[in-house]
Amino acid sequence: MFRAMIVEDSRLGRLELKSQLANINHIELVAEAENLASAREYLQQHRVDVLFLDINLPDGNGFELLTELMPAPQVIFTTAFEQYALEAFDNNAVDYLLKPITQDRLAKACERLSNVLATTHTPHESESADELMTMEQRFFVKDGTKCWLIPLEQVERFESMGNYTQVHFDNQHPMLNKTLAHIEKRLPDAHFFRVSRSYIVQLDKINAVQPCSSGGLELTMASGAKVEVSRRQTSLFKGRFAL
Repeated sequence: MFRAMIVEDSRLGRLELKSQLANINHIELVAEAENLASAREYLQQHRVDVLFLDINLPDGNGFELLTELMPAPQVIFTTAFEQYALEAFDNNAVDYLLKPITQDRLAKACERLSNVLATTHTPHESESADELMTMEQRFFVKDGTKCWLIPLEQVERFESMGNYTQVHFDNQHPMLNKTLAHIEKRLPDAHFFRVSRSYIVQLDKINAVQPCSSGGLELTMASGAKVEVSRRQTSLFKGRFAL
C-alpha cells in the first residue's frame, strides 16, 4: 500500500480525485492540502510515497514545494495547463494528468507508479520525515527554467553559498535553497563527508588524495574538480581511511 497526498486548491477537484483514488487498491490517501502552506506543514512531519500535485496554487507554484523536500516523493502532476507537461517529465515525474481526469487515465498513472515504486520503495518504520536519505532517493532542484529530480548517488559534492547550496552532478551546478548544515543532517555518513565549512563530498566520487601546502589534504574528484580538506577535518578524514 502506497501513501498518497493530494495538493489541489479546488475543493471539488480534491473530492473528485479522492473518490477516484478510492477505487485503486494499492493507494492509501493519507492527507490533502489546498495550498503550499498546508502541504508544507504536513510534509515536515510525515512521509508520503506519492504527491498528486497541482502546479498553479494560490500561494505559489507546485515546483516550489518540491524544492523543499529532501528526499522528494514520487510525483504525479494534476493540472489544466498543458505547457507544464514537458517540464514535468524533464523532472522525472511518474505521470502528468490533464484535468478533467478520467478514472481510466488515473488508473494507468497509478499502475506506472506501482512499477516505479516496486524497485525503490521500502516500508516506513515510522511516518517521520526527518530521516537519513538513502542513495537511491531523489531530491528536486530548480534553477531558472531547468529542473531536476536527482538521485543522491548522482551528486559529487555540495558547496556552501551562504544560505544556499550549490549541487554538483553530471557537469550541472544548480542552486538549492537550503544551507549546507541542513543538507548534512540528511546525508548518510557512510557515503558523504564534510571536508570543510564549504564542502561535503561523496566519498565514492574521490579519485585521488594528496597533501597540500596548508597542512590539509587536496581531493581530486571524479569530475576533475579539486576540493581542499581543512586542517581541522584532515585528521578525521585520515582516521576514517587509515591514511
